[in-house]
Amino acid sequence: METTVRTAPGQSGDFNSSFQMSEPMPESQSCIAPTCRASQAPHYQCPSCSIVPDRRGGGRHDFAAARLIGFVVACICFAVTSSFASQISPANFITARDGKLFDGTNEFRFISMNIPNLLEIEDNVPFAGENPWRLPDQFEINDALETIRQMGGAVARTYVITVVRTNDLPGTPRHVLGPGKFNETAFRTMDEVLAAANRSGVRLIIPLVDNWPWMGGRAEYAGFRGKTKNDFWTDPQLIADFEQTIHFILTRTNTVTGVRYSDDPSILCWETGNEVDSPASWTREIAHYLKSLDKNHLVMDGFNSFKLRDESFAIPDVDIVTTHHYPGGNVTSFAEPIRENAMRARGKKVYIIGEFGFVSTAEMNLAMDAIVDSGASGGLLWSLRFRNRDGGFYWHTEPHGANLYKAFHWMSPVMGAAYDEADLMSSVRSHAFKIRGLPMPAIPVPAAPKLLPITDAAAISWQGSVGASSYQVERAPRASGPWQVASYHVDEAFTQYRPQFCDENVRAGAWCYRVIAINGSGLSAPSNIVGPVYSETATLVDEMADFSKIKSKTGAWRISNTDCRAAREDAHRAAGNAGDQLVYELPIGFASLNVFTFFPKDEHDLKCSISEDGKTFHKLALEKTNYFHGTGEYNYWQPVLFHAENVPNGRFLKLELTGETQIGRVEISHLAP
Repeated sequence: METTVRTAPGQSGDFNSSFQMSEPMPESQSCIAPTCRASQAPHYQCPSCSIVPDRRGGGRHDFAAARLIGFVVACICFAVTSSFASQISPANFITARDGKLFDGTNEFRFISMNIPNLLEIEDNVPFAGENPWRLPDQFEINDALETIRQMGGAVARTYVITVVRTNDLPGTPRHVLGPGKFNETAFRTMDEVLAAANRSGVRLIIPLVDNWPWMGGRAEYAGFRGKTKNDFWTDPQLIADFEQTIHFILTRTNTVTGVRYSDDPSILCWETGNEVDSPASWTREIAHYLKSLDKNHLVMDGFNSFKLRDESFAIPDVDIVTTHHYPGGNVTSFAEPIRENAMRARGKKVYIIGEFGFVSTAEMNLAMDAIVDSGASGGLLWSLRFRNRDGGFYWHTEPHGANLYKAFHWMSPVMGAAYDEADLMSSVRSHAFKIRGLPMPAIPVPAAPKLLPITDAAAISWQGSVGASSYQVERAPRASGPWQVASYHVDEAFTQYRPQFCDENVRAGAWCYRVIAINGSGLSAPSNIVGPVYSETATLVDEMADFSKIKSKTGAWRISNTDCRAAREDAHRAAGNAGDQLVYELPIGFASLNVFTFFPKDEHDLKCSISEDGKTFHKLALEKTNYFHGTGEYNYWQPVLFHAENVPNGRFLKLELTGETQIGRVEISHLAP
């Protein structure tokens, strides 16, 4: 839906009465952008059909008793948090005085996270996907903001109001479609974000335009008028176009809450832009225009620097100044420049560290200590990715993160070990409560996850629970039980854009499934039950995290954990070259084969053969499907699926490369016992 706007005054609304009378967004106004269609990928490699190995614990526990305890604790937590949630909507607008933020009469400080995908997702990159862009749904928005709340963050910074680009793929949702033209569907998603922020009590910092090309920004505004991106700062027509966008946003009435954006206390401030290289004259004009429309909210100068500029202190309509900090050049520590900037801003302007990251946990701790000790109002790490409505998390390997750092996830104990994710996130939580002067509470028992529809026991997915560190998957012959544990301690982050669990040990028959979330505080109530699921085959899956499922290998194979964005965020792949071989010992009743590969350069064939004795091999013909849709902005590799059905009997399977190849996953289906 497109909206063309003529500048006109809006109407204010009463927050309390409007919020109480809000209704859900009509289904016809769906906020979900088009993505790959199931018909464009066979069932065995559709984005919802990837596999994760079992993750088992070290021993059996009395899970019935533990589950009962967890359920009781969960009920108590739900009652407490439900009572709290009813009172959590912000009562005050955040104000600024003497270089400090205030919530009513109390000073307001925070350490929290940037959430770049909160207004629009750029990371939906399943193996056969066509377009990585889509709008978040209500589950994802709630997961993101509840994560911030559980971490003690109190504030989240979104990314920018997006602008349509000439190179956007068909179906890409953007907020701004042209001068005075806006995407109502995208803004209804923003309505949902603000409604969720009010429910969670998390305040939002919203940058209004991007300096960079990632989601459209000043270059696109200039392009609408046939001008250059540098004209954006001075050209009267381009400034008027941008002010028209500002007017549309600030005077918009939220379709969920009934509250005008300019009257919504969940917004901490409007940021003039993300990392903008703007002259002070532009900042002065835009800040003044913001204040002319909105007397309730603060304005932050989004000027791009690690050092505060003098001109920002002289702009009366700027309330907040900010810096961003990343390694590079002669930078060895963030702590010292943060303290210096805080000293310069003291008593003049509120100072917030808008972004910092890509250094060791020790350096990040020093930076957070500097934020707490210097009197800065807050700091926001770069960055957090929330859960995916299709199961698991969204992933984002940082292009400037030294081929190491990825966007963080809350309570992902294993996959972020290379960049010390678990320890850093724990420290962020500790600092978040410390800067607010609050004791750090225990992490609550997770809520019950939601099990998604299942068509194959080899592809089981669920919408996870905030604060869960692992999951227990259970199966039963009927919904009434008896329930047996199919796997303990399944890590929902182990696979990327794939179902979290494959029931490799399923027996032939009809089965029901449910899932339980686990953390150090206990077990959740069980999820909804899905089934019966009819199983004639079982699937052996190798996620290529190591070579433990390989019978033998020859050549210079290695497990690759780098260049993950190019491989559609597949975090572990077996990399080899021409002549390298892998041999699997097959289960009885071998039925079909899928091999998911990536080609960094040229596409090559994959040789496959089968043997009864492991010595004499016979060629097995493979079908090949290439899902390459262009290199995009991240230099994506070619994803190619090799597939075989009606496979002749054999005990051994050999895969041989004919050129540089990385294998992300192997699936071997066989008759279920």
